[in-house]
Amino acid sequence: MTELEKFQELKQKVLLKYQEHHPFFQGTWKTFSSQDIQNLIGLIEEKCKQTISEKWIYTHLKPETNNKIPRKDMLNILSEFVGFSGWDEFTFEEKIVQTIQGSQSEKSKISKKWLLLLFIPLALVVVFFSKKEDSKPKTIQLNNEYTNEKVNAEEVKVFEVKDSVKQELEIKEGKVQVSNNGNEKSKLVIQSPFYLPKTIVINPNGGTTTEPPKRIDLKPDDYAMMLKAFMLSDIKDWQTRKAQLNKILSDNLEVIVMLKDDLGAEYFNKSEFSQKLIVPTASLKKMKIVEIKNDANDKIQFIRIKQE
Repeated sequence: MTELEKFQELKQKVLLKYQEHHPFFQGTWKTFSSQDIQNLIGLIEEKCKQTISEKWIYTHLKPETNNKIPRKDMLNILSEFVGFSGWDEFTFEEKIVQTIQGSQSEKSKISKKWLLLLFIPLALVVVFFSKKEDSKPKTIQLNNEYTNEKVNAEEVKVFEVKDSVKQELEIKEGKVQVSNNGNEKSKLVIQSPFYLPKTIVINPNGGTTTEPPKRIDLKPDDYAMMLKAFMLSDIKDWQTRKAQLNKILSDNLEVIVMLKDDLGAEYFNKSEFSQKLIVPTASLKKMKIVEIKNDANDKIQFIRIKQE
């Protein structure tokens, strides 16, 4: 603030001080009358033991603007009238205020800088852990679509295909974990001799993130499920079983039984295999179906069995 601006401020304080003694006056220096001037002169003489002429007031206080400041001795008198020891103290108070404000402003700038410096690494940490959380493997529950029961891990295989690389995933208690790498395109291929095959595409657009599903329902192959039941159950009515087998097995059925200990394989046609199922043995219950193929009429045309 310039000295002229400070003088204008001092004039306003003098006017306010005058209003404290003469509250009926609510005007400005422009409306300051001759009587008001006399009253002000009297107040200054009473408080400061100094005299200011009426002409000086007309010259320096009455104008709305001033081109230069008055003599310092007159400024001292007005400063003392409004409560200061003199002009130097009046202007010094302003310097202190400016210094404090400047200091506060500088502190504010420094604080903002520190906040910004602290915010950036904090934001990076949040983003890092957010991405880390997003990249954690996702668990998918595999259920039988009809019974809502979890699938048998030995009867289902799940493969994750990414960049033409096919990797088998481990199934535990009907659950499988798949990677979740943001926008990277991948797909899940589910295969089973007892369920219809299923493929789940993740991030089909290669850019829009699609979360892996939390659950996948697999639709059973009815004939394959019946065949499994025949192999595991005890015979009660062989005539009924023979009729059922004739319905689900193709006339061109081929059965390959892979013998344990790598001893080779056995071949059965429909008639031979049906006979083994109609009159089941203990060894039949130890056989595990690993592959089933159906013909155009959905009858079982090919069976691959592993001897255990």
